Amino acid sequence: MATIESKKVSVPSSAEQVFTFLSNTDNIYALLPQSKVTDWKSDGTTCSFKVQGSYNIGLRLKESTPHSKIVFESVEGSPFAFTLEVNMNESNGQTEVQQVCEASLNPFLEMIVKGPLKSLFDYMADKLVTEVK
Repeated sequence: MATIESKKVSVPSSAEQVFTFLSNTDNIYALLPQSKVTDWKSDGTTCSFKVQGSYNIGLRLKESTPHSKIVFESVEGSPFAFTLEVNMNESNGQTEVQQVCEASLNPFLEMIVKGPLKSLFDYMADKLVTEVK
């Protein structure tokens, strides 16, 4: 099992606002590098997309703890099984957010995808700072 963590970011919004934004998978698209994403689909609790030169990725809202944690899981058709946990901690009107991905990767695949996934999660973290209102 590989663990990939995004950087921690401070979102200038309440944990409730961050939680509400991320609980709707329609909003995930705004966090992705749109020039590298095609075939976007979402129904509010599940989303899927293709990353340029890569595989189709699918996420489903698995569980949540209001205003502190959201867990997404991979859906059938994803190239490997994973969970993506988003942790939120509000303090002084700002919310610290970090993503933690647990992925079932063999050592070779881990070596190939860990760097690009870390970059993607860091990009998404940066976008979250400006997208949540």
